[in-house]
Amino acid sequence: MSIQIKLFASLAESLQRREATLDFEQGMTVGSVWSNLSAGADAPDEIMAAINMAYCEMETQLQDGDELAFFPPVTGG
Repeated sequence: MSIQIKLFASLAESLQRREATLDFEQGMTVGSVWSNLSAGADAPDEIMAAINMAYCEMETQLQDGDELAFFPPVTGG
């Protein structure tokens, strides 16, 4: 089983991909997925994450089949 990951804007550019799939493991958190994708790099300040289109924290645990999205904070003018 797996989870789908989507990366947006500057995060996609820095990790050089827009999508990824990871095998699901019990106890996975949003933060552990970021660490896996970024080869252990700390998440940028103010990064935002959403599971199945609902905002979440980096400590939130994932479930099999979830879609996880990472994106930088949105600014407007």
